[in-house]
Amino acid sequence: QVQLIESGGGLVQAGGSLRLSCAASRLSFSSYTMGWFRQAPGKEREFVAGIASRSWSADSTRYGDSVKGRFTISRDNAKNTVYLQMNSLKAEDTAVYYCAAVRRLTTVVYEGGYDYWGQGTQVTVSS
Repeated sequence: QVQLIESGGGLVQAGGSLRLSCAASRLSFSSYTMGWFRQAPGKEREFVAGIASRSWSADSTRYGDSVKGRFTISRDNAKNTVYLQMNSLKAEDTAVYYCAAVRRLTTVVYEGGYDYWGQGTQVTVSS
């Protein structure tokens, strides 16, 4: 069974930065599109960022409107890991962040497009 384990969450002040990691196992990582989603209390799960298995192509990354210009998704296929660099954090970024995976070439921006999910990591931004 595919396993996704997120790490790097925590408490940070507004304006600060965090880097989330998602270590994947039991899959051919380079063949999988990876995504980050988040869910704040009382809200639906929201697309944050995605990176295609074809990460060398110009359109390989996608971002949610609320994080464009602040967050960067990247992947290291040698380490089976996807990252989310979060800068200029705001209180409204507070949520549980989830890593997701699906075996396909192109990026997916909707929750139902992913087959595997991690357990999530809490990010809390204090104002």
